[in-house]
Amino acid sequence: MEIRVVTAADAEAVSRLRRETYAYSVMSPAATRHMITVQGPGERFLALVAEDGGEIVGWGSAGLNVWTSEPGWSSLSIYVHPEHRGHGIGGALAERLHSHLGEIGATRVRAFATPAGVGFATGRGYEPVREMHYSGVDPRVLPDQPATPDGIRIATLDTLEPRQLFLADTIASLDEPGDSPMDSVDYDHWVAEVWQSPGSDRSLGVAAMAGDEVASFAAIERDGDRAWSGMTGTLPQYRGQGLAKLVKSVALRRCAAAGIVGAFTSNDDSNAPMLAINHWLGYRRIETQTGLLRNL
Repeated sequence: MEIRVVTAADAEAVSRLRRETYAYSVMSPAATRHMITVQGPGERFLALVAEDGGEIVGWGSAGLNVWTSEPGWSSLSIYVHPEHRGHGIGGALAERLHSHLGEIGATRVRAFATPAGVGFATGRGYEPVREMHYSGVDPRVLPDQPATPDGIRIATLDTLEPRQLFLADTIASLDEPGDSPMDSVDYDHWVAEVWQSPGSDRSLGVAAMAGDEVASFAAIERDGDRAWSGMTGTLPQYRGQGLAKLVKSVALRRCAAAGIVGAFTSNDDSNAPMLAINHWLGYRRIETQTGLLRNL
């Protein structure tokens, strides 16, 4: 078994590993290649793969969170193919990544673990702090679409200018549940990482427009016949009108019309409004991951 730095040529194998490890996780090979190759310089991002007999069986990545004003925050992700667990791959990846985080000045690191992985994380000094629920729905079977309120029109995201969606995304994200505020997002970095991601299908994503302003939106990432709801958000002044329910309902219908048969998402356990919307849409829980923090 060899651990090495990932390359763009590994994207298809990493995407396949992700799907085989987490059936509900959607990231196409093109989006995976983008994730591997596009980061802001301040992130100091390191991504590793574990290779066994020429087959990629493990992934590990870590870097600084540059979208928050609080210094020292970082994130870490490790997953190993189910058939290759118990052989020290995860531990070897963790050792390399924690060393990297120490070298780049990280002081706190966030990670998520499946129920089977919580013991691995807590044994390395992580403490559980929150829960993240993953769920899925067949977009071909949905409740009736809500009415569009007066003064609101529906537009697909591919008809917008990036600055319009950036403003809505960053404002709506300010009160998104999390361990550190997402209050320092650079526009150029956002364009490169989010707007230009090949996994994002802006013809399926939808916005509720109040004049030229994005009042609410639902972004969609696609991998073949599967979709991922990357973000659904509503500006504070437009909340309480059912716009999030509306845009997500419209977006899922567009997914179904495009041949998508499975749509997936995740929600923090404390995000009761979005959990209620997804339940109404027919999403059913697949797995709950534990969010953990460790001081470095």
